Amino acid sequence: MSIAGVDPSAGAGIYADLKTFQAIGVYGTGVVTALTAQNPYKFFSSSPVSLEYIEEQIDSVFDSYEVEFIKTGMLYSPEIIKLVSKKIKQYNLKAVVDPVMVATSGGDLTKEDIADAFNKYLLPNSILTTPNISEAEKLTGLEIKTKEDAIKASKKIVCDNIITGGHLDGINTISINGNVSTIKQELIKTDNLHGTGCNLSSAIVAFLAKNNDLNTSIIKALDYVYEGIKNGNHGTLIAKL
Repeated sequence: MSIAGVDPSAGAGIYADLKTFQAIGVYGTGVVTALTAQNPYKFFSSSPVSLEYIEEQIDSVFDSYEVEFIKTGMLYSPEIIKLVSKKIKQYNLKAVVDPVMVATSGGDLTKEDIADAFNKYLLPNSILTTPNISEAEKLTGLEIKTKEDAIKASKKIVCDNIITGGHLDGINTISINGNVSTIKQELIKTDNLHGTGCNLSSAIVAFLAKNNDLNTSIIKALDYVYEGIKNGNHGTLIAKL
């Protein structure tokens, strides 16, 4: 399941998540937390879905489907974060959190600073979070300029994590069970980057659902996103397995 916002250009958000689920070969469901008006190059506006309707969407899916893994994307407010955390505990879900705060196209996807709500409510109930450098800085309060900075930040995040390296010379920092490692990927010079974080977190969830362990799922997801960027078009990723 993806619990996220809607990007009408389908390069990011819940539409991108569902395409990734299908490309990797798992059946995906989706719960909408907010509507946005955006494209890969410009963000216009956003409008949240009510708490009651988000909860009803989640419960309606679980009325018919046995979901084990979820990913979260745009959650917009501390109240929505609290609700999603409650549902994770209610249904005993394994959650991968993409702590979305700002759109690739430049728009603010939250109504306020929600880093504290992620740290207090959602990350302690999650199996992994996938922040980029900017998001990791907000989650930890640390400045990240070097690989050593990223390693320090990864140790401060309250759950297993990958700090993605798109803005750190391609160095991804992975922390699982307190063990930190780094993986460097080639940076591709392209404008087709809209939705990279969404695709990464949803790919990790899809590979977990196919019975891969967490580390293997992360590695496979990084390769999936790399290929998507390499084959990208229209400002966003084009998935190819």
